[in-house]
Amino acid sequence: MREKQCMVEEAPITADAEVMDIPSTGGTDMRLVTSLLSIAKSTRAFLTLLLAEIDLHPGQDQLLNRLEPGEPVSVSALADQLSVRPSTVSKMLDRLIEKQLVIRAANSRDARRTMVMLTPAGERAKHAVTAIWNRLEIELGNSLSEEDLSTISSALEQADQLLSGKLRRLR
Repeated sequence: MREKQCMVEEAPITADAEVMDIPSTGGTDMRLVTSLLSIAKSTRAFLTLLLAEIDLHPGQDQLLNRLEPGEPVSVSALADQLSVRPSTVSKMLDRLIEKQLVIRAANSRDARRTMVMLTPAGERAKHAVTAIWNRLEIELGNSLSEEDLSTISSALEQADQLLSGKLRRLR
């Protein structure tokens, strides 16, 4: 049997490093980025399994966590807090409304603004999310010394702030 050869054209790279003011790696092995990508992937996979136990998907947990009982929040404020576009929040809200975890309402002062509030079922789901996050925190934290945990947490918070700031400027 003869193997077929497939010719694939390379797509032009539109996000040139010079255009984006990104310095060349200069031959470095990019340990930070590869580690962060691996951590993000593993964390999301682990959370996906845990959240499935309470019929939620990744991202919905973060949205529920940002809401406080009895305190309406605008869709745009949620989008800012979650570092996503308002359209992404709207899609998540549609799914959470179907599950009766949140409700949408017009702002009492400005009917053009949509506000979001937790329902009683949403409050219970938020508590379940907190329990899942605590479970993951304990499982990870128990395998690290207090000093390592503090060092890693500080470094990750710093990286998060840096990346969130850069992301806001790009959106």
